[in-house]
Amino acid sequence: MKKSILYTAAAFIGFSILTQSGFAQKKLSEQLTLTAMEQLWQDTTVLKGPKGPRWSYDMGVVLEGAAAVWRNTGDGKYFKYIQSSMDAYLDKEGNITTYKPDDFNIDNIKNGRSLLLLYKVTGQQKYLLAATKLYDQLQKQPRTKEGGFWHKKIYPNQMWLDGLYMGEPFYAEYAKLMKKDAAFDDIAKQFILMEKNSRDAKTGLLYHGYDESRTEQWADKTTGQSPNFWGRAMGWYIMALVDVLDNFPTNHPQRKELLAILNRTATAAVKYQDPKSGVWFDILDMPARKGNYLESSASSMFVYGLAKGVRKGWLAPSFMAAANKGYAGLKKEFIEKAGDERVNLTKTVSVSGLGGKPKYRDGSFDYYISEKVITNDPKGMGAFVCAAAEMEVDQLPKPGTGLTVTVDNFFNNEYMTGPTGDKIPFHYLWEEDDNNGFSLFGKVFNDAGVKTTTLKTSPTTSNLKGSNIYIIVDPDTEKETANPNFMNAAHAKQISEWVKAGGVLVLLLNDAGNCEISKFNVLPETFGIHFNEDSRNKVQGTNFEQGAIKIPAGNSIFKTAKKVYIKEISTIVAKNPAVSALTDQGDVIVAIAKYGKGTVFAVGDPWFYNEYIDGRKLPADFENFKATNDLVNWLIKQVQVKK
Repeated sequence: MKKSILYTAAAFIGFSILTQSGFAQKKLSEQLTLTAMEQLWQDTTVLKGPKGPRWSYDMGVVLEGAAAVWRNTGDGKYFKYIQSSMDAYLDKEGNITTYKPDDFNIDNIKNGRSLLLLYKVTGQQKYLLAATKLYDQLQKQPRTKEGGFWHKKIYPNQMWLDGLYMGEPFYAEYAKLMKKDAAFDDIAKQFILMEKNSRDAKTGLLYHGYDESRTEQWADKTTGQSPNFWGRAMGWYIMALVDVLDNFPTNHPQRKELLAILNRTATAAVKYQDPKSGVWFDILDMPARKGNYLESSASSMFVYGLAKGVRKGWLAPSFMAAANKGYAGLKKEFIEKAGDERVNLTKTVSVSGLGGKPKYRDGSFDYYISEKVITNDPKGMGAFVCAAAEMEVDQLPKPGTGLTVTVDNFFNNEYMTGPTGDKIPFHYLWEEDDNNGFSLFGKVFNDAGVKTTTLKTSPTTSNLKGSNIYIIVDPDTEKETANPNFMNAAHAKQISEWVKAGGVLVLLLNDAGNCEISKFNVLPETFGIHFNEDSRNKVQGTNFEQGAIKIPAGNSIFKTAKKVYIKEISTIVAKNPAVSALTDQGDVIVAIAKYGKGTVFAVGDPWFYNEYIDGRKLPADFENFKATNDLVNWLIKQVQVKK
C-alpha cells in the first residue's frame, strides 16, 4: 500500500512509474517528446514553400532527443517524426528549403545530425546530399586569424560557445562517415581555441563569446571576452564535447586534449551547481544576485554532459553524483504534468546572444536577465529529453557489467560499396545503423552493462577467452562472398571447447538459399542441434501475419514478449542435450543446449537486426524489441549461472 501511495504522488508531478490502470507509464523522455511532437512546428509536415518555418537549429535539438528516445524504446513513431520533420525541407536532390549557405550561420549546421541519421538508417541519397551541402558551408566558413569558425557572417571575428554544438558534432560524424580524416585536426582546433580564448582561470567557467578584433562593445578590450558566464552557452559546449567524442578517432593525438577540456568543463560546471536545488542558474556565478533564476535548458545540458561522459568512461564515476542530483532537480524544478503521459518543461530562457541589430545585446547581467523565459521552448525540450534519455539508461539494471559479447565477422564476412565508393563490411555488425545492422541489438547489450566487440578472424579458444557470449550469424554462401570462410571440424572443436569451459554461444542462422547450412551444421550438431535446410514462414509483401510467432506464457527465455515476427526460418531438430525452447505448430523454432559449463542458443533466422526491432516497419503488436531485451537478459543469466 505504501508503494502505491508513493507512485501516485510521483505521478502528480509527471514522472510516475505506474498509471492508475496499473500499466507501466511512459518515461519522462517519451512524455516530453510526445509533447513536442504534438505542439511544435505543426505545419512542417505540409511545408510547401518559404511561408513555412525556416530552417532552424531549434528543431535539430528536439530531433536529437527524439533519436535518443527511439533508440531507447524501439518505437518507430519517433524515427518517423524525425524523418517527416526533415522531409518537409528537402527535395530529391537534397536542396534545403529556406537554408541560405551564404549567411555562413553556423547554427544552420545543427540539423545535419538528423540528416546523417536518416541517411545511415534509410540509405536515401537525398539525406547525404543535403548533409554534404552543410559540410560544404563549413569548408567555406569565415574564420578568425587563429582558424576558429566565425559564429555568423554578420558577427565577424567572433567565436561563441553555442557554435561548437551547432557545428562540431555534425562535422565529426560527417568526417567519420566520409573518411575526411584531416577534419579531426580542425575539429579539435575549434574546441582548443574556444577554451583558450574564453576560459576564466579563476572559476574555470567559459565566457559566452570572444571577439578576436576586440571591437565589439561587449568585448573586453584586453581579452576580447564577453562579460558573463551564461549557463546555456556552457551547456552547449559540454554537449558538443560528449557528442563529438562519439566519432572522434581513438588514436588521434588531440583526443587526450579534448578529454582534458571535457574534464575541466565538467569540474567547473559541478562547482557552480546550486547545492539546494541541484540545478544551475542562468548566470552561473551569481546565484544570489537579484533577478537571476534557475534555468532549465542549461541545467539539462549539464546533466546530459555529465551522465554521458561517465557512461562512456570519459569522466570519472564520481561525476555521476552531480548528474543524479541535477536530474532530481530538473524533475522538481521544471517538469509539470500536462495531461495523460505528457509533461511540460518550464523556465527556459528563449534566447540570449551578443551584439546584433536593432537591439544591441551588450552581454551584461541585466541584458541576460531581461530575455523572455518560457515554457516548452524547443531548445530546452530537446536538451531535457537528451538528459532524461541518458539518465534512464543509467538507471536500468546492469546485470552484464564486466561481461563481453562478441559478434563473428569471419563466417559472416560480406562487403558493400560505401558512401565514398570503397568497400566496407556490412550485415549484422554492431556499428551498422541500417536495416541489416545490429546497432540496436548492441545497444541493448551495452545498456545492460555488456561490452560489445567483433571477431574478424577464425575463432579459437585463445581469442574467445575474453568473450562471455559469442554470436555467429548467417554464415556466408558463395553467392554472398567470393571466398567464404566455411565452418569445419577444426573450427567447431575450438568453439565447442570454449562453450564447454563456460561460454554462451548464440547461433542465428537463416533459411536455405540465404545461408550456408550443410557445412555449418558440424558445429550445432556437437550440441544436439541440427538446422534443416528449409524456409518456414514465407511472407508475401506486407502480410506480416504470415511471419507471426506467438510465444506462450511462461517461456523460459522470452518473458515479456508475446508475439514476434520471424520470417523464412530454418527449422531445427533438437536431440539430447538440446531441447526446444520455442515450438510453433510442431516445428522447433528455438533450441537451447547445456554443454559442459556453457550454453547454446539457436534459431534459424537472425531476427534481432534493426529492420525487425527498430519499430519502423512492423505493426505495433509485434514485440521484437521486447524479445531482444528478453534474450539479452537470458544470455547474461546463462553466463552467471555457470558452475
